[in-house]
Amino acid sequence: MEQNLANAGIYLIQSSFGIYMILLMLRLLMQISRVDYYNPVCQGIVKLTDPVIRPFRQLLPTIMGVDLATLAVAFCVQLVAVTLIMTLAGYPMFSVLYIAWVLLGMFSTIFNIYFIALVVMVIASWIAPQSGHPALNLVYQIIEPICAPARKLLPPMGGLDLSIILVFVGLNLIDNYLVIAPLAQFLGIPPGIIIGLP
Repeated sequence: MEQNLANAGIYLIQSSFGIYMILLMLRLLMQISRVDYYNPVCQGIVKLTDPVIRPFRQLLPTIMGVDLATLAVAFCVQLVAVTLIMTLAGYPMFSVLYIAWVLLGMFSTIFNIYFIALVVMVIASWIAPQSGHPALNLVYQIIEPICAPARKLLPPMGGLDLSIILVFVGLNLIDNYLVIAPLAQFLGIPPGIIIGLP
């Protein structure tokens, strides 16, 4: 019974903290990609994350388009989640190793957002190619910085943008073979514990 309660607690922490982590990482990507902040979806993300970020902004500046306040809040949210989850799972409440886990989880969350955004863009290009929906506009603007370099290597042919395949391959290589999965294994991250990692 105690194990079931602990598992339920872990699930609730991962769900609630995970959603907020996605919002924070989306906000970071919005700033890096310089999306249209008048987009209602962007306005919603800003309103949901601003109360927590605002106090950090007084201490941490934005450097080269990267909002350090958003990164700091994301780090804190992920660290609190990891600490709570590890405590419920019966591990020590805090370890210096958790900091590396948190950073890798943040990095992985960004890759997950990019991957999902690419899938959404591909599906939307088949179903609603001329849609001006605010959510789709946000998706296009977020992935444009990673798609533009691939488009230079593989320009559109016959109206088909095959550069997306290069981006998918690149993201999968980094995520599963070169960086994230090998680092997760090297750091001994238990499966299903860190938000953003499988």
